[in-house]
Amino acid sequence: MLVALVLERLGATRGWMLALMLVPWSLVTIVNAQLWKYVYDSTYGVATWFFALFGEAPVILGEPVPAITGLMVADIWKTTPFVAIILLAGLVQISEDHYEAAELDGANGWQTFWRVVLPQLAPTLTIAVLFRILQAFGVFDLPFVLTNGGPGTSTQSLAIMGYKVLFQDINIGPGAAIATSTALIVAAGCLLFLRAFRNQAKGGEA
Repeated sequence: MLVALVLERLGATRGWMLALMLVPWSLVTIVNAQLWKYVYDSTYGVATWFFALFGEAPVILGEPVPAITGLMVADIWKTTPFVAIILLAGLVQISEDHYEAAELDGANGWQTFWRVVLPQLAPTLTIAVLFRILQAFGVFDLPFVLTNGGPGTSTQSLAIMGYKVLFQDINIGPGAAIATSTALIVAAGCLLFLRAFRNQAKGGEA
């Protein structure tokens, strides 16, 4: 949201900033994961060097909590541009009349955001959140390259679990159950997404 608000305020440089922001999102996820694997490397990684400045550096990909946090950072770095662009599209559709009315009523910037911008962006936010939830259920390559689901099973996603059960353990029944359950959950999420999209379209027409 903060990135989208900054982009909205930019003038001629908005195109350049959008182009730069799209670089992490446009990278193939495996390349992105390999990049962060170098960053988190326990011997020569930049993150390890940084934490060592303040004391003993953790083995980021070798401990459950740091590994999960590292995966979150890598995923946020890649997908933030996508979400920011969705929110930016919603921001530019808000009429200037709303801002002028809020200014005439004496609202400050914070009040304008909470009482004008955020309610107008509710449908767009719903779509962005649903997109990310659906993507999260299918995440495979990022944790597979970084941690292979480890240490233990602390970073094991549904997709990795299904892959290991079905293709490594050759356990057809449980593997098919995991795949089917995931597909049903994603299908339910798609229905919610379509309903939210339909509601947004009706709100726009109104």
